[in-house]
Amino acid sequence: MARSRPRWFIALLGGSAVFVAVIGVAAANPPKFLGPAIAHPSVAPDFTLRDQRGRVVRLSAERGKVVMITFLYTHCPDLCPLTAAHIDAALTRLGPRRKGVVALAVTVDPKGDTKSAVRAYARVHRLPAEFHYLTGSKTALERIWRLYNVTPVRPGGPDPDHTLYILLLDKNGKSRVLFDALAKPTAMAHDLGILLGSTAG
Repeated sequence: MARSRPRWFIALLGGSAVFVAVIGVAAANPPKFLGPAIAHPSVAPDFTLRDQRGRVVRLSAERGKVVMITFLYTHCPDLCPLTAAHIDAALTRLGPRRKGVVALAVTVDPKGDTKSAVRAYARVHRLPAEFHYLTGSKTALERIWRLYNVTPVRPGGPDPDHTLYILLLDKNGKSRVLFDALAKPTAMAHDLGILLGSTAG
């Protein structure tokens, strides 16, 4: 089970490689995001993984699009599928503008998230074309978890919790908004709409 109020808030404030500070005024007239805005946007760390279709996905290659990043595992019974559904609903609310958004879900359980498990998850949850469920080697994933302050699932451990949030990047690859696991589709769609209309920053 993922935490409803995950570790990201405290961890990121403690000095992440991704963010300098969360929630604050980044400019004289900052966008009016509904989610927690990142005060000092910086380019999110790059990574390369494969999605449920076997295609190589490189974060930096998505420049020009708004990117949603989250961390899931296929056997999660509650918040992971809810997060996936909320991301899908947010994309649906955007209508034709959704073509300017890409959603990247990085696994936190490489052992359980096999190729077949990920493909089945995408099929069962009817993940849209914009949604990429990403897997890779343990070494590559551990680097990403570290850079994004993510605690993965601990197989066989007493606590199956993992870090779960939704990070929004602008078209320049900069971290702009950080939603928690209970983010609503309406709020995410609103903030995605702001970022879709933004080219500066």
